[in-house]
Amino acid sequence: MLSSATTRVAETRTEARGCALMLQGVGHSFGATVALESIDLAVARGELIALLGPSGCGKTTLLQIIAGFLQPSRGAVSFDGVRIDRTPANRRRIGMVFQNYALFPHLTVAENVAYGLRARKSPGAMVKQRVAEMLARVQMTSFGDRFPRQLSGGQQQRVALARALAIDPVLVLLDEPFSALDKNLRLDMQIEIKSLLKSCGVTSIMVTHDQEEALSMADRIVVLNKGRIEQIDTPDALYDAPASLFVNGFIGHANFLKGRTSPQPGTIALDAGCALALAGTAPPPAHRDVMVSIRPENLALVSDAQPRSIAVTIRVVMPLGAFSVIDCVTASGEAIKVSQSRAAWSGRPGDAAWLVIQDISKVHVFEATTASPSIARA
Repeated sequence: MLSSATTRVAETRTEARGCALMLQGVGHSFGATVALESIDLAVARGELIALLGPSGCGKTTLLQIIAGFLQPSRGAVSFDGVRIDRTPANRRRIGMVFQNYALFPHLTVAENVAYGLRARKSPGAMVKQRVAEMLARVQMTSFGDRFPRQLSGGQQQRVALARALAIDPVLVLLDEPFSALDKNLRLDMQIEIKSLLKSCGVTSIMVTHDQEEALSMADRIVVLNKGRIEQIDTPDALYDAPASLFVNGFIGHANFLKGRTSPQPGTIALDAGCALALAGTAPPPAHRDVMVSIRPENLALVSDAQPRSIAVTIRVVMPLGAFSVIDCVTASGEAIKVSQSRAAWSGRPGDAAWLVIQDISKVHVFEATTASPSIARA
């Protein structure tokens, strides 16, 4: 076990390896098409940031600008206070993990890991030592003589990460790093890679359209929509306190019910047939159309009507291990999903039931817009 003094030294060295990244007014256009508006973002040393959003939101363009593959049309990119937006990609000390891993098929695992070091003309002894160190860190020591075609997807990903970290980067960029893995392997690799990046102390930016991936991996998440930042926050804060209807619909799952604010402050009449008194919230002024968001796990199905409960009819029951997802429909025709313990509900499709909100403080209200609350995630 490390002594406390040794641990402090190790932590100091770890913290010094990553850079502080700053984006100021970064924007980019492809001809008349604006891909990115004015993006302002500060990333602390050693922080793991996820760029999250639907296809076409600008996250890949932003990653390419940070990497140096694309020069921004406007704005500044800085590492530790030094502007690098006109510095070539190969001089930025960035490690890159691509979606398809981009391993060289004609090189062995060890040769792939050594590639960046040899390109920088590092001494042979240092290359050999560094390759051995990185293969050990990703638990691939015994695979050094194999070729990429002889590896599984998870093993290829480990090699790609070892290659990215071998050059001792100040920043690691990961472009959809888990999309090629099956679901069972994906979670294991997320845990491994997050642990490795944190132990190295390197600053990391990950691009993904998978909100569960972002929630599980990132220290903070940047939610992008149509080239603009909708919200930057921790995973918990984004889930519990979304700043907009878009963020609420994109992060996690949510039911959206139509309603209208009443003259009584904090009270909303739902089209579904009940009134909600939202304690501690500041809904829009009276007589405004609103969208009320309720998470599936914040609802419970009961057999009898209760005060402020919502009458529904059960349409589909989908058992998912210890929980079930139950699809219901209100008298006004609005669909609602409930996530509930299988032991707590034994109803069947066609049954009448009532929905009770578990925690009214976790209900969110947004002014109704022409935009649909059904947010595409792909």
